[in-house]
Amino acid sequence: MKQIWIFLIVISCLLLPISSLAIQQSSGTITMEFDLSAHDRTEEAQLWIPYPLSDRDQLITKISVNGDYSESAVYSDQTYSTPMLYARWNKNSKSRKLILSFHVTRQEVSRRDFPKTDAIWNPADYAQYLAPTRLGPIDGAVKELADLITAEKKGVLAKAKAIYNWTCENMFRDPKTVGCGPGDVCLLLTNPGGKCTDIHSVFVALCRAAGVPAREVFGIRQGKKKEQDITTWQHCWAEFYLPGYDWVPVDPADVRKMMLKENLQLGDAKTRYYRDYFWGGWDQYRVKFAMGRDLLLNPSQHGSPLNTFGYPYAEIGEKALDWLNPKTFKYNFSFQKDS
Repeated sequence: MKQIWIFLIVISCLLLPISSLAIQQSSGTITMEFDLSAHDRTEEAQLWIPYPLSDRDQLITKISVNGDYSESAVYSDQTYSTPMLYARWNKNSKSRKLILSFHVTRQEVSRRDFPKTDAIWNPADYAQYLAPTRLGPIDGAVKELADLITAEKKGVLAKAKAIYNWTCENMFRDPKTVGCGPGDVCLLLTNPGGKCTDIHSVFVALCRAAGVPAREVFGIRQGKKKEQDITTWQHCWAEFYLPGYDWVPVDPADVRKMMLKENLQLGDAKTRYYRDYFWGGWDQYRVKFAMGRDLLLNPSQHGSPLNTFGYPYAEIGEKALDWLNPKTFKYNFSFQKDS
């Protein structure tokens, strides 16, 4: 009898309107440890780390930076103002270690009280979020698909919702994808499987092609247990701008992740719940780090602009380390949840 009662409570919670549920939060300490000592000591070593800042959705406190670097500072890039912790070690440095730790309190985000009509706006004010990127074109096949998806849709909200629905229904999570995926939109339209950066790159490119300002957000997930290794827990999500309202959060990649994890089909009630939840909402188990594509770091890197900056980046001399391989790069991230 008790099990039936619990089941009914869970079902009733799933059937409640998303907006009626209390806003949740999660907090804890993230520690990032780096050791570049094993790499070529005859070359200078440089390290750039995505650096968290407080905003209306997260509070960052108790920041601590320790290491044996020759130089260290916090900078930002000139296009997106994305913050980064920079450290440099001179040639012949025997030890190259750095530890960054901080405490985060992250709020669940819910923005669904949409106005009935779009406000008057000037697209020129959001030109940065309507422009193509190197791997996210907004012409050719992308534009054709965006026009098809949004045909007869009027207004930013209706177009964004149509693109969100198309993304949830046509993209899928491919667990074999390395890291968060490169987000190569043209390839993804041919083979629509990938991970979070892939799925959200498609969403953003389609939005921009349809005249809807949109952007990716890069960060990392918090753990839900007392202590967890989160070295490979990077995540990308997205948002679009609704004129006269706000930036609206979405995460179709997590819809597809939960479908894969729970073996759900598109028509299942639980899938519908996730689609409703991640349209205008983000859970509290994440930390925002960076924004922007094709990023020029500060100080500038020797290599080409970074496709994304959700991972740390390092150069030994003029050679970039593989940021998707923490074992050879040698870094470790851990999360300790508040009691």
